[in-house]
Amino acid sequence: MKAVVQRVTRAEVRVAGHPVGAIEGGLVVLLGVMKLDDEAVAERLAERIATFRCFPDEAGRMNRSLLECGGSALVVSQITLAADGRKGRRPSFDRAADPEPAQALYRAFVAALGARGVATAEGVFRAQMEVELVNDGPVTFVLEELREGSG
Repeated sequence: MKAVVQRVTRAEVRVAGHPVGAIEGGLVVLLGVMKLDDEAVAERLAERIATFRCFPDEAGRMNRSLLECGGSALVVSQITLAADGRKGRRPSFDRAADPEPAQALYRAFVAALGARGVATAEGVFRAQMEVELVNDGPVTFVLEELREGSG
């Protein structure tokens, strides 16, 4: 799994112009699911994101996690994170998980975040979405988890 994680002051996702998920402060997680991913990968990535120290402490240093600051997560599926653009002029999605297992692992990731005490909002899996956010910092990270033995 690959995630682009952005610290935000607010964010919203819309489908066909209608809001489907929003947060006031925390992290936007753009989530790409790869073919070799499994539930253990989803659990590990959820743990990393819930405890990733990317929020400022009293001294302004990145020392606090999403859990410590009480922020929320807006999780949006994003197949393009699985794309390989190294050849030609069109991305290849060969590394992306098929839709059915990808959706199950997306759901497992969201559930794992929630089980750790993170309030979550979501986009709609496989929908054409508009994501609007205010990046705080800007602070953006790319996090990746691989299946045991695959990397």
